[in-house]
Amino acid sequence: MSVRLSRRQLLQRTGTAAAAAVGLSACSGRSLLTAESGDPPFVSRPDLTPPQVRVRRHGALGDPRYIFLNAPYSGPGHGGSYILDHHGHFVWFGPNTATNRRMNFCVQTYEDKPVLTWFQGLIVPAGYGKGELVIADSSYKTRHIIRPPRGELADFHDFYVTPEGTALITIYRKHSGIDLTKRRGPKDGHVISGVAQEIDIKTGSLLWEWDSINHVPLADSHFYLFPGQGTKASPYNYFHINSVSPTFDNSGDVLISGRNTWCIYRVQRNNAGTLVWRLNGKRSFFNMGPGSHFYWQHHVREFSGNRITVFDNGAKPVKEKNSRAIILEIDTAQRHVGLQKAYIHPGEVLLAGAMGSAQLLEDGRMFVGWGTEPHFSEFAADGRLLLDGDIAVGAPSYRAFTQAWSGHPTEPPTAAARHRSGGGAVVYASWNGATDVATWRVFAGKSKSALHEAGSGRRSNFETAIAVRHNGPYFAAQAHDANGNALARSAPVKIR
Repeated sequence: MSVRLSRRQLLQRTGTAAAAAVGLSACSGRSLLTAESGDPPFVSRPDLTPPQVRVRRHGALGDPRYIFLNAPYSGPGHGGSYILDHHGHFVWFGPNTATNRRMNFCVQTYEDKPVLTWFQGLIVPAGYGKGELVIADSSYKTRHIIRPPRGELADFHDFYVTPEGTALITIYRKHSGIDLTKRRGPKDGHVISGVAQEIDIKTGSLLWEWDSINHVPLADSHFYLFPGQGTKASPYNYFHINSVSPTFDNSGDVLISGRNTWCIYRVQRNNAGTLVWRLNGKRSFFNMGPGSHFYWQHHVREFSGNRITVFDNGAKPVKEKNSRAIILEIDTAQRHVGLQKAYIHPGEVLLAGAMGSAQLLEDGRMFVGWGTEPHFSEFAADGRLLLDGDIAVGAPSYRAFTQAWSGHPTEPPTAAARHRSGGGAVVYASWNGATDVATWRVFAGKSKSALHEAGSGRRSNFETAIAVRHNGPYFAAQAHDANGNALARSAPVKIR
């Protein structure tokens, strides 16, 4: 006989990074589902200490999906990439290392199969990355690593896998000998430009490149050149590329976002990188309708119906009262841009100075990552807040997504056993990244080779605790799917 253990805590929040706890409680008549997946560090995986996350459900959600976040920095817990279910329970955690911080974690499609993609490397103080780009399969094994040619390093801001098996990526490139006197800088100045590249994933060959220094003048920047900048030690980051993606019409054009120019550029993927139009900024091709202007933006994507989604940061410096996820309607014939919809957090003033994402889902829902404001939200098409979550202070997510995923790790589950007051044991079971686990069965015995079933329990979190009336001293946990099929068993462990 077994008893399934549940752990509930009252959520307590303070303004300090160390004071975030999770559990299950009620708040203002709403169900508050909080997730920290069993009080990390987990008993069965003490090596995994993810940031603390809580999720609030405000209304009926659409199709079940997972939530994909990444914390490049460590608040309470360890930074890294992580997958949560819609209740906020951890499903998978890939921690950062001393030399590799992960950014821009999501599901994409490569060779007709869903894959995980992310950046890993260093994040420099100027706000860009120096590293490489990773494609991993459903077992979380790395299949491709993409590095720019000519010895340059990839940036984290965007990594778009195309249906043609290529990758659109961003790079930050330094230039010297630039006259910055008109910007009140040195005559022999140093500048960082924004570079978009298309690389063949299998061969690593460079197929196309666009460098802002050849197409966007310094005068278009809204980013001030402060005293001491424009030098070799502190180059002028006038453009700050943060998004590159194909247009919806399959024309071969791409959309490029320059944060510091407040502008979106439609560019042809030809040798010249011909500019088709500029949207917003100092020299917009379009008349910008009421509410359609944006500032310091991130994560630009195009959809059917001549719609473009943008995460409008509105800071820094501050230009708006709130950050917004917006949908713009583009009329190229009339050269007009209108605001179709804006999503603003209804409960808190969220003004993100950096990062952020706006993910438009097929049914019209909008999933928003609030960047340096460590929150994520899901809205109905009509603007109702369906889901709201936040991450521990000090652990913001660069972007946040909700996507379907099926994970099948090749490494086995893990288990740990502890003495239970009054006799028997509590067995803790987990399987990092497995999405098909519905129940756990516990096996116990006097030796590692003679284990017999001693109890079971439904999966309750990343880590499930099951009490059994058996003293072992050896135990193992076996994962089963919803149909009762055995998936994998942990190695035997001795009770402690």
